[in-house]
Amino acid sequence: MYLITGASSGLGAALSHEYAADGQQLYLTGRDEAKLSQVVDDVSRMNKGVTIQSKSAVLNDPSSVTALLDSLPHAPKTVIHCAGSGYFGALAEQTSEGIINLVNNNLTATLLLLSELVRRYQDEPTRVVIVLSTAALQAKAGESSYCAVKWAIKGLIESLRLELKGKPMSLIAVYPGGMATEFWQTSGKKLNTTGFMSAAEAASMIKQALLSSEHGYISDVTINRR
Repeated sequence: MYLITGASSGLGAALSHEYAADGQQLYLTGRDEAKLSQVVDDVSRMNKGVTIQSKSAVLNDPSSVTALLDSLPHAPKTVIHCAGSGYFGALAEQTSEGIINLVNNNLTATLLLLSELVRRYQDEPTRVVIVLSTAALQAKAGESSYCAVKWAIKGLIESLRLELKGKPMSLIAVYPGGMATEFWQTSGKKLNTTGFMSAAEAASMIKQALLSSEHGYISDVTINRR
């Protein structure tokens, strides 16, 4: 079973289509229940016979994370954490509310989800894939707060890998460049995204990169746009 967060739009929705096409059992979650339901309907219609379950969740709420994982029928084979949000602009011009939302939707949500996943599944061969951004790899003017939360998540992943040494659970970090998705509409940054990757392109590349063997796996994936 593949548990995909942020599945109500963008990359999460595109990955849902990718894995459904392979006949994988899916469990999809997102904040927007109406959008999530639409994705489930679309994926189900295009992939007859595939088992798809869903549950809306707010991942920066501990009780919501617990309820989500309690609802899973069994331990997931793979978790792909795509949920998050953007907030851009010069730091001096950003609002405290916007910064707090950015931290909650990215860092807090990832911390809470990972802590609960590790508690439950660290002794299972579960792959946990965390989708970050190339903003976690390089500093960018006008993205200081966004870089801060992504760098923090990168540090979380690298430290948690050390805690899980010798355990069957694996952590995989994915660093995609710019994608043409709804992400930018609420980010506060106006961009011409015509030259960006589509979510479907990025999803296809991520799926290929996540192939593993009995004795090895790719731990870090960077996807740059041309």
